[in-house]
Amino acid sequence: MRSVLSVAVLSALSWFGWMGWDNEYQADGSGPYEAWQVAGCGASLIVILALAIRLGARPLAAAAAMTVAFTSAWSVTAASTDTSGLWVVGMILVLVGMAAGTAMISLGSRLLLRSSGS
Repeated sequence: MRSVLSVAVLSALSWFGWMGWDNEYQADGSGPYEAWQVAGCGASLIVILALAIRLGARPLAAAAAMTVAFTSAWSVTAASTDTSGLWVVGMILVLVGMAAGTAMISLGSRLLLRSSGS
């Protein structure tokens, strides 16, 4: 349980640390995030989830905790700056993307652990 809570906290902190602070749109219309921010955040999330599973967290519980925490952190930031209500569409997309990504990482981690005999 403690490891799953750690995954949730670290996932939310990954959002705020890598991307949650940046709300300045680029002149070319590419959005507020630079490629290095997205890559760093994604790499952090992969490491957090894989390490938690390696240390004994249940894969699906850790994946669910990461998905909910990251989506919640994203939603807090998006809802506070959006007056149109379209942040809800973004939240659904983040939720689905995180669920798919964390499911793949947790399954891959589990398969690697089984094949290595750990």
